Amino acid sequence: MTPLDFVSQLSTLRFTDAFNPYSDQCPVHDLDDAPVQRSNLLIQTLEMAEQIEVDSIWVGRDLGFRGGRRTGLAFTDDVHFHDHLSRWGISLARPTLGQPVAERTATIIWEMLERIQAPIFLWNVFPLHPHEHGAPFTNRAHNAEERKAGTEKLLQLIHLLRPKRLIAVGNDAEKVLGRISGGANVVKFRHPSYGGQVLFSQQVRELYNIKEPTLL
Repeated sequence: MTPLDFVSQLSTLRFTDAFNPYSDQCPVHDLDDAPVQRSNLLIQTLEMAEQIEVDSIWVGRDLGFRGGRRTGLAFTDDVHFHDHLSRWGISLARPTLGQPVAERTATIIWEMLERIQAPIFLWNVFPLHPHEHGAPFTNRAHNAEERKAGTEKLLQLIHLLRPKRLIAVGNDAEKVLGRISGGANVVKFRHPSYGGQVLFSQQVRELYNIKEPTLL
């Protein structure tokens, strides 16, 4: 499977009350060609990642309405959009209108990623944005049907990139990775939301040997 095949199949996924950023256009926040932009960006990112030895895939649960729904990139909001692209040597404009929107989880994630040089690919168990019925700018947990489809895409991604290890960010990701890892090295991080920021940051520092700066 090529990156183009992967994203083409991803763009066909359809579920009730789930926004697919690779085929759906938000009538409020998106540019006219936003789905095409997000698809092309993901293809380019995958093409760059498959050419190198990927340290890990960090896997979360779902895309959020302030983050991946807008950017098409897991754990990445508008504010960190260009930070994400620069790690893969890509330069593109945002697919959304107006001022950049921040997401708390993305902010915490990128506070740590900015201190790591290793190539890390970001993803989710369910790679779309699930929302409450009639409320597109909300977040909900994916259901069993969505998890099944997302797990299939996650397996394809693992086979495509062949990372040295898999990082589960939160309990939902850990449960899925535990079932499909096939003996691969799986590490769990505490999800940084709902009071988990301190432990998450500590776990990342320990795994990647990040030293705190010495105060003079």
